[in-house]
Amino acid sequence: MNAPDSGTPGRVTLVGGGPGSAGLLTVAAVRALLEAEVVLYDRLAPTDDLPTLAPNARLIDVGKLPGNHAISQCDIEKLIVSHALQGSRVVRLKGGDPYIFGRGSEEVLACHTHGIPVTVISGVTSAIAVPAAAGIPLTHRGMSHAFTVVSGHAPLTDRELEGLVLLGSTIVVLMGVGTLPTLTQGLLRHGMTAEMPVAIIERGFSATQRTTIANLGTILGEAARASVASPAVLVIGEVVRLAFTGDTSAEDLISRAGEFAATS
Repeated sequence: MNAPDSGTPGRVTLVGGGPGSAGLLTVAAVRALLEAEVVLYDRLAPTDDLPTLAPNARLIDVGKLPGNHAISQCDIEKLIVSHALQGSRVVRLKGGDPYIFGRGSEEVLACHTHGIPVTVISGVTSAIAVPAAAGIPLTHRGMSHAFTVVSGHAPLTDRELEGLVLLGSTIVVLMGVGTLPTLTQGLLRHGMTAEMPVAIIERGFSATQRTTIANLGTILGEAARASVASPAVLVIGEVVRLAFTGDTSAEDLISRAGEFAATS
């Protein structure tokens, strides 16, 4: 690795790493990593191949665990700025897309505040890719012509819940395992049918990817029985009926969940 010239301003590239598979990195993302001198990466980014993808870079883990932020967002921004001001080519590698619940805009603003050039390379968002990996299209002619992506990091308001029900489109929830009880009960309270199909896809694109399918009225019990955990993507909508996992259709899984709930 060449030593950066501290007298020359560096540059920062925010790279969307997609849902965790190196195969979903864009050509621009691969090029930025190859040229990087410092890479600050998240835990959900494609990290297994980082030494190969960024052979000349210092690799710094700044990943956060749910409820355990060993490195604060403020400290991450300070690290980005500090390395760039030393003249380094810095890549901030984030899971998914930097501008979809990724706080990428905050990091861009931090760079702008210090006069650091910054480029954003969009990534494949897990909101679309992970359902697709589970065989679930977010739109389907005659079934759903729109989808809404929401963060489940905090409970939704009654107004937001009502709006989702009235919209009648596919709902995709990121970071929603922890707020699943309030989400499901809120949607039911605002008139969504208890028979609405729901899928929870855990660890998308990993060797342990798993999909749990039930309906809105039974998904809490199914999730508890399966010990569902983050990271996971939730899909709520009729399109879940189109999913096919192995030799089992979504309709079979929903039916089995209903039978289990009736006998438990």
